[in-house]
Amino acid sequence: MTAARPTLRVAGEVPGLFAPLDLTLAPGRITCLLGASGVGKSTLLRLFAHLPTGVTFHGRVDSAPAALMGQDPGLFAWLTVAGNVALGARLRGEAADAARTARLIGAVGLSGLENRLPGQLSGGQRQRVALARTLAEDRPLVLLDEPFSALDARLRLTIGDMAARLLAGRTVLMVTHDPSEAARLGDRIRVMTPAGIEEVAAPPGPVPRPHDAAGVLAAQAALTQRLLA
Repeated sequence: MTAARPTLRVAGEVPGLFAPLDLTLAPGRITCLLGASGVGKSTLLRLFAHLPTGVTFHGRVDSAPAALMGQDPGLFAWLTVAGNVALGARLRGEAADAARTARLIGAVGLSGLENRLPGQLSGGQRQRVALARTLAEDRPLVLLDEPFSALDARLRLTIGDMAARLLAGRTVLMVTHDPSEAARLGDRIRVMTPAGIEEVAAPPGPVPRPHDAAGVLAAQAALTQRLLA
């Protein structure tokens, strides 16, 4: 990562989906974006990624090459753990760095499983492979679209905290429905509504924050109340 970071911003509207809004991501920080289903969170994330959205957007997108991790790990069933982590290099016709791939697999706690196929892994292990593949891309922007929503509470905490530690120093936009997740993992927290985007103060302390810290519990309650409103 270089000292000079690009400005990452989406400003505009999608008629019938969301009103004019302006979201600038904090460099080197995790921005968590919450909101009700159907409000346009994933559309906004796809705008940052320069991916098709299926809607008409009026506005401006200032972004950078991004790595995207979604709810589905998106692993290729016929590739090993190592093969899936190095998939980006393979698709670009580049030689994968085997030592780096091994380090990333170790960083997500899967050392010794390099040669397993996705069908031999648990759901949590598959998400760890997807996280390692995201890190392998080493992009200026990392986009997380509810990547831990299918996991049980224990794994959600464990892998969410792992992701926050491994993504430290990167610019991250994380879409989530979970107020607790946003309170634990967000350096900045934004709530999206049909009327636009609102800022909600993040709890004190570096991420990942303890799930039972007083500030986290208070922020979780405030976010829940805001979403219910």
